[in-house]
Amino acid sequence: MILKVKKLSSDSVLPSYAHPGDAGLDMFANEKVKILPGQAVKIKTGISVEIPKGYVGLVWDKSGMATNHKLKKLSGVIDSGYRGEVLLSLINLSNVTYILEKGHKVSQMLIQKVETVKIKEVKNLSETKRGKGGFGSTGK
Repeated sequence: MILKVKKLSSDSVLPSYAHPGDAGLDMFANEKVKILPGQAVKIKTGISVEIPKGYVGLVWDKSGMATNHKLKKLSGVIDSGYRGEVLLSLINLSNVTYILEKGHKVSQMLIQKVETVKIKEVKNLSETKRGKGGFGSTGK
């Protein structure tokens, strides 16, 4: 599969895999951004993408940023029909201001197959052992 990527500025960094076999393409900031504690920001990547029909780009955290700096992603889905600039959204869950430099890794994107489903309204769903149990119902 080929992912077509358009640079929207000459200094944009193309998505790339850090290591052979990695699932996620690293996505890079195309601007310097100051993220205050508790603040959510949109970060420009300076690129747009052409994800093939039948696929989706799913945006995930960079584990080091999430674990070490408490920066979590808020954006998540890039549909195959979208052709605008890829914007990445982060929230700073720490009590320290974080400076994201231009060219730094922000998030990672996985390209995955999408199944389109037909919706059918029903009166009842099949019974399962789990039933309606959720949010901790399976124990610690």
